[in-house]
Amino acid sequence: MKGILEKAEAIKAQIIADRETLHQMPEVGVYTPNTAAYVKKRLTELGIEYKDCGIHSAQEREKVLKMGYGDAPESTGVVGVIGSGGPCILLRADMDGLPMEETTGLAFASKNHNAHSCGHDAHAAMLLGAAKILKDMEGELKGTVKLMFQPGEEMGYGSRTMVDDGLLENPKVDAAMALHVASQAEVGKLTYSPSVSSGAMATFIIKIQGKGGHSSEPQKTIDPVNIANQLCGALNMLIPREVDPEAFATMTVGALNGGKASNIIPDTAEIMVSFRTLSPEAYDHLMTRIPELIDHYVKAWRGTYETVVLKTPSTVCDPEFSAEVVPFVEEIVGKGNVNPVPPMKGAEDFGYITREVPAFFAFMGAGSPEGYPLHNPNMVLDERAFPIGSAILANCAIEWLKAHA
Repeated sequence: MKGILEKAEAIKAQIIADRETLHQMPEVGVYTPNTAAYVKKRLTELGIEYKDCGIHSAQEREKVLKMGYGDAPESTGVVGVIGSGGPCILLRADMDGLPMEETTGLAFASKNHNAHSCGHDAHAAMLLGAAKILKDMEGELKGTVKLMFQPGEEMGYGSRTMVDDGLLENPKVDAAMALHVASQAEVGKLTYSPSVSSGAMATFIIKIQGKGGHSSEPQKTIDPVNIANQLCGALNMLIPREVDPEAFATMTVGALNGGKASNIIPDTAEIMVSFRTLSPEAYDHLMTRIPELIDHYVKAWRGTYETVVLKTPSTVCDPEFSAEVVPFVEEIVGKGNVNPVPPMKGAEDFGYITREVPAFFAFMGAGSPEGYPLHNPNMVLDERAFPIGSAILANCAIEWLKAHA
C-alpha cells in the first residue's frame, strides 16, 4: 500500500528508541516483567487497548525449573487490539532474550547478564511501530488486528502459554504472520518456506529410580545405570528403524548421569535426550513412541521413573495464505526481494500458532553476509531494517483485511 513505508520511515527514530531501550534489559524465559511493562507503557501511549495473556501452571513452572531456565512465576505475554469486527489477523513479536553475555560494545548494550542476540528486541520494536501506523489508520481497517507480544520463544514454549489463555479467541483469529530478523542477510531481502518453515523439537529429561547397593550383590539391587544404558540404545534405534529415511530427523542422548564409584550400584540415573525433525508426521510418531520405550524399558527392569518434557512443533506456513501475503510484502521491499528457501532445522515456537490458523513466517534481512550470526555475542543489526519491518507488518494487515472484508 502506497505511503505505508513512508509512514514507517517517519517514526524510525521512535522504533530505534524502543529497540535500544529493550536491548538494554533482556529477560529470559516466559517471565519477562520489565519488558512486558515497557510494551504496555508504549501501547498505552499509543491509545491501544491491551491485556495480559499467558497461562503458566504450577506444574509447568516446576518443569521450567528442572529444565534449567530459572523460576518463572507467570507468563508475561501481552495482547493489543486495533480495529473491530471480522476478519481478524494476528501479528506476532517475541520479546525474550538469551542467557548469555553480550560483547558487541554497543552504547546501548545489555545492562545485565542476558543478551538480545536473537533480535527479539527488534521484533517487539517493529511491532510497536506497526501498531502506531495501524492505530493512526484504525478508521480505515476492514476488521481487527491483534498484536501478540510473547515471552519464552527461546525455550519453545511461550506462545503456547498464550494460546492456552485464549489468544486466538475473542475475537477469533483468522490468520497470523510473524517476521524474524536475519543478521547475515541484506536489508530489504526476505526469505520464507512455503510449507514447513522450521524444525520441530522435543527434549526429555528422564530420572530413573532404582535401588542402590554393593556391586558384589547386584541381585539385591535395581541398577538404574543398566536401565539407562539399554534405554539409550533403544531410543537411538527409533529414527533409523521407524522414521522415513527421506525425512530430516536427528536424535541425541546428550547426557547420561549416574553413579560416582565403580563398586557402588547407584540409586538413580538420569538421561537427557532431544530430537529435531522437519516432518510433522515424524514429530507426532516420536512423541508417541519415546514415552512408550521409556515406560517399557524402565519397568522391564523393575525401575520407576519421572519424565519432564519440553516440546515445540514445526512452524508450518499455509501455502495459500503465503501466496496471498507475499505481494503485500513486495509492495514494501519490491518484486524479486521475497524468495522461497528450504526450511531451517532450528525450532521456532510460532508453530503453536500455525497449528491452529493459516500463517506466514519469514526471515527479514537486517545485516550483511559478513555479519555475525544470530545467538553470537557479537551479533549486531542494521537499524535501516526496522521501519521496513514495521511497514511490512502494517501493510500485510491492512491489505489482507481489505481483501477479506
